[in-house]
Amino acid sequence: MKNKGDKCNLSELQIGQKAIVTKLDIPDKAVRRHLLDMGMTRGVEVKIKKIAPMGDPIDVELRGYELAVRKADLKMIEAEVVG
Repeated sequence: MKNKGDKCNLSELQIGQKAIVTKLDIPDKAVRRHLLDMGMTRGVEVKIKKIAPMGDPIDVELRGYELAVRKADLKMIEAEVVG
């Protein structure tokens, strides 16, 4: 489990942890655009809600709704743990 203030990728967080997105380093422009359109932008607070039994996808809560994102995509999103 990551501690408050740690820098990590969103895929490294455990259920219930929160983080602030600091960088989206996604080379696939279509995937990047889709995540940006869904509200995954720099500065947004993300909370890990659920992780599928096989570990993929991961359900995150942001901006008042839940979004299922592939683990591979979350590995390319850097964040700072806040809780």
